[in-house]
Amino acid sequence: MTDTVERPVDVDPRFDVPLYTLAEAASALGVPATTFTTWARGYERRPPGRKPASGSAIVTAFDAPGPGQPAVPFVGLAEGVILAAVRRAGVPLQRVRPALDVLAGEIGVDHALASKALYTDGAELLFDFAQHAAAVEGSAARDLVVVRSGQRVFVEIIASYLKRIEYESDGYARLIQLPVYETADVVADPTRSFGQPIFRHGGVRVREVLDRFWAGDSIDTLSSEFGAPTVEIEDVLRAASRGPA
Repeated sequence: MTDTVERPVDVDPRFDVPLYTLAEAASALGVPATTFTTWARGYERRPPGRKPASGSAIVTAFDAPGPGQPAVPFVGLAEGVILAAVRRAGVPLQRVRPALDVLAGEIGVDHALASKALYTDGAELLFDFAQHAAAVEGSAARDLVVVRSGQRVFVEIIASYLKRIEYESDGYARLIQLPVYETADVVADPTRSFGQPIFRHGGVRVREVLDRFWAGDSIDTLSSEFGAPTVEIEDVLRAASRGPA
């Protein structure tokens, strides 16, 4: 098991500054806004004729001062990257929550989903939990892992998303290559452009490129002016047109 790290006690813009609205965070991760809102705010459902169901929030978010105002800090976006991977694996959220509780306890740090300890131990730990914790969580725990032809599919999906996160020396996420894009190297960095998505090459905000394209500028013009490769601009345009998965 990797040595655990403690969360910095001083004010840290990764943890303490809301940078994204719920809709912006959802868009950056390629998930529906309603899905991310459930992650950030929890849920309570009372379907007619059935037992009520509820769940607590599992990504970090603050109370926004008003509609459309930022509520999600960078650490919440990093946590959302892992949940987006879990969603891609097809695992129902209600079956993820117990495993995440165990994961946080085993890794022993705050914001475990944004910690490098998840990269080094977490995917395998989730797999081991799913295999061996049936006595605690029943068959739902085993559903965390999708086994096809002997492959640890769930672990592989988690690992592929974790590779998109770069970590600071304190062990917590400092930069994210956003998973909504297939080829474009677009990152979120809380120290640049207020954490908004930017092209790694050129440093221009994705929103500025989109606005200029929709105003009539050509892809070649934008690439020349901002230094972003044309193939990456094309990928960003595709992502903007198709919406969340």
